[in-house]
Amino acid sequence: MRKTKMVYFYTKHNCKLCEEAKQMLQIFQSEYNFTIVEQNIYQDERLLETYFLTIPVIRVDDEELTAEDLSFVTVEKFLAKNLKG
Repeated sequence: MRKTKMVYFYTKHNCKLCEEAKQMLQIFQSEYNFTIVEQNIYQDERLLETYFLTIPVIRVDDEELTAEDLSFVTVEKFLAKNLKG
């Protein structure tokens, strides 16, 4: 049985784009078999410094998809590319 991949999702409270991105991730979750690790950037100074201008951010391994590139199509392509077995 293959190990479930982790998809890191950097977010903050009261962020409409973040909510939409999370819904997209949840739609693809069963298809690509991954766990969403949601992290509020305001709870980690390093994350805040790195991502405060680009959230929401979806990260798998060393690959990232930032807010400016988020759409249903780009999220699916990103997951397909980075989560294939």
